[in-house]
Amino acid sequence: MIVVTGAYGFIGSCLIGFLNDKGITDIIAVDDFAKTEKEPNLAGKKIAQRIDRDIFMDWLEQNARSVFFVFHIGARTDTTEFDYAIHEKLNVQYSKDIFTICLKHAIPIVYASSAATYGNGEWGYDDSDPSVSFQLHPLNPYGVSKNEFDKWVLREGVVNSQLGHPELTTDKLTTDYSATDHFKWYGLKFFNVYGPNECHKGRMASTIFHFFNQIQAYGEVNLFKSHHPNYADGEQMRDFVYVKDVLKVLWFLFQNYKNVHSGIYNLGTGKARPFNDLVKNVFKNADKPLKINYIPTPEDIRDKYQYFTEADMHKLRSQGYTEAFYSLEEGIEDYSQHYLIPNRYY
Repeated sequence: MIVVTGAYGFIGSCLIGFLNDKGITDIIAVDDFAKTEKEPNLAGKKIAQRIDRDIFMDWLEQNARSVFFVFHIGARTDTTEFDYAIHEKLNVQYSKDIFTICLKHAIPIVYASSAATYGNGEWGYDDSDPSVSFQLHPLNPYGVSKNEFDKWVLREGVVNSQLGHPELTTDKLTTDYSATDHFKWYGLKFFNVYGPNECHKGRMASTIFHFFNQIQAYGEVNLFKSHHPNYADGEQMRDFVYVKDVLKVLWFLFQNYKNVHSGIYNLGTGKARPFNDLVKNVFKNADKPLKINYIPTPEDIRDKYQYFTEADMHKLRSQGYTEAFYSLEEGIEDYSQHYLIPNRYY
């Protein structure tokens, strides 16, 4: 069996559809299934069983020998939720519990981290040095929670799995975890993921989703003004990665986990693009004339706003991943023409 947490959500439901396309249906879907507004995300998909997230730990402990792989995609992803206790419960402790069981039973696990861990980017976006995780200063509680779990995995998960290598400490972390070949784990720092099955996310849906709907309703788009002297309005830059690329990387790790070193990996395209470029392409695919309004960034997120993100992808490439990533133009076209316009789910 393959476990997918966050199965009701954006990336999790797309992953289940992707696995179905590969002929895999022996899937355990884990989430809070009381949120019925997400039901279209799983409609028509083939799974073996749904498990409520509140009873999943007991289920996993009891069925560990039958589980081949865990994709831990579920998380509280609201960057505007400032109650850290909520993030700590769902993103840190819950993840620790899953990871601990996987470690105990040597079940390979991929978990969702986030580029939000990088904060203002003062330490760059290089994933080659694990010790950097202990220097990062995320800008919001969501990013803090993701980084706290990354640090726990690096400090506790790896050390505890060394089996006779107690000398490994946080100041001696390397990218070579050959001593943990009996247990393989991968933390993926998702950058700005967009694509089908995100309409339930509300404010947290991708900017592409929101801009497309703004254009359809009003014929114009609101972009945040820059409050940074080094960036003009709309020239704030992000690494936007299409969800289909995320799925291909997840599949790569699933197929090759025996040969890929455990560790934390960036998952973006490696190419930052301005919001102005993004908006122009959304207008193009909506077949509407370009009209952009620049509005002040909301004060509640202004001091937590990332002006530049760009994933360094050399580490993943060094492990044998060779697939080309969708360009921003290609991703927006596929998303718009095959999902947004016909109102289809993945």
